[in-house]
Amino acid sequence: MMRRGIAPQLDRIALTEVSATGYHGVLPEEKEEGQEFRVDVTLHLDLNRAAREDDLTQTVNYADVAAGIVQRIEGPSFDLIESLADRIAADALDYPGVYEVDVTVHKPQAPIPHPFADVTVSMTRRREIPVVIAMGANLGDRHASLIAAIEGISRVVTITTIAPFVETDPVGPEQPVYLNTVLTGTTSLPPRALLAELHGIEARLGRLREVRWGPRTLDLDLIQHGDPRRNSDHQEHADDLTLPHPRAHERAFVLVPWLRADPSAVLRVGDRVVPVADLVETVGRAGVHEIDQAP
Repeated sequence: MMRRGIAPQLDRIALTEVSATGYHGVLPEEKEEGQEFRVDVTLHLDLNRAAREDDLTQTVNYADVAAGIVQRIEGPSFDLIESLADRIAADALDYPGVYEVDVTVHKPQAPIPHPFADVTVSMTRRREIPVVIAMGANLGDRHASLIAAIEGISRVVTITTIAPFVETDPVGPEQPVYLNTVLTGTTSLPPRALLAELHGIEARLGRLREVRWGPRTLDLDLIQHGDPRRNSDHQEHADDLTLPHPRAHERAFVLVPWLRADPSAVLRVGDRVVPVADLVETVGRAGVHEIDQAP
């Protein structure tokens, strides 16, 4: 199953009219004589931690971004400014924490035989990050709640796989049996923004956070953000965010459906990156009942 997500607005860092002489164009004189190019770049990222801690390492040094833009303008020649814009966008997405970038390349001296003020090419590019989200419900119409949650999640996550639903015995106070699933996909949202979206979906569908591990109409857990195999997974332990999920490695109701959604899945456990298949063997499948109910 594939559903396309869109991202809400993030924080922004903008650089405007970074200029240099380049040799981009189709005509021979453009490659020989050169001309001025100007570039506007807007980086979309989560600046909450940088602002709170006043820490440069938690944001992007825009002097480095400007230097990279000038290097691209002055670097190897492209026939099309579309290609120049695409390379600048790719460079920007290489900076940690940048999830989306808008680039406009100005070519005010383009060889057009008519009066004009400017020629521009603009594009937007996003970083797509793999995520894993666990879902459960044991009150009301469990199936309808999970389907509604999947629809909500699809607004901000490009869903690639959804595990068949399973029923699981509850943990904690006496309560009804859960219906659970796990979905995988990609997003351009940073972890806190995605978590806020998940909490918003829970609230809209009637979730109340009253009893820890108590019954609920809907529970959405962000298990993993990024790829541990490439050491690109987000790792943080804070009051408002802990990733990877601190108890996922010991929860059969997460691991069993996750393995069905992605047989090659891995999870960071402490300092190790462990196949989910191995974790299922360790934890076992007790309390998880495969009913093969499709989402």
